[in-house]
Amino acid sequence: MRAVIQRVTKAGVVIKGESYAEINEGLLVFIGIVDADNDEDIHWLSNKIINLRIFDDKDKVPNISLKDLDGDLLLVSQFTLQASTKKGNRPSYIRASKAEDAIPLYEKMILQLEQNLGKKIFTGKFGADMKVTLVNDGPVTILIDTKNRD
Repeated sequence: MRAVIQRVTKAGVVIKGESYAEINEGLLVFIGIVDADNDEDIHWLSNKIINLRIFDDKDKVPNISLKDLDGDLLLVSQFTLQASTKKGNRPSYIRASKAEDAIPLYEKMILQLEQNLGKKIFTGKFGADMKVTLVNDGPVTILIDTKNRD
């Protein structure tokens, strides 16, 4: 599972010209799923996302987690995070899970994030053509891959 985590002052998803989800201060997380992903990846990644200390304290030091902040979270599925660009100029998405395999893991991730955060999170719509807007705060952008837990 790959996640791109962005600290935002606001973010939103628009589908077919209509607002689908919006958050204020918190995290926008794009997630890409592969067939090898499992419940262990979900638990580990959810815990990591919720507890990353990337929000500034009163001294402008990043010591506060999303959970401590009681911030919002917007989770958006993005299979293109699993792109391979080794050959040629057209990315290959062969590693990305097909919808029938990815949707149950995506839904489990939503539930795990809500449980870890202690409140409802916001999401995009799996497989939809989405327009995602954000104001990246910092900017702070972090890439995490559950298969490379460095």
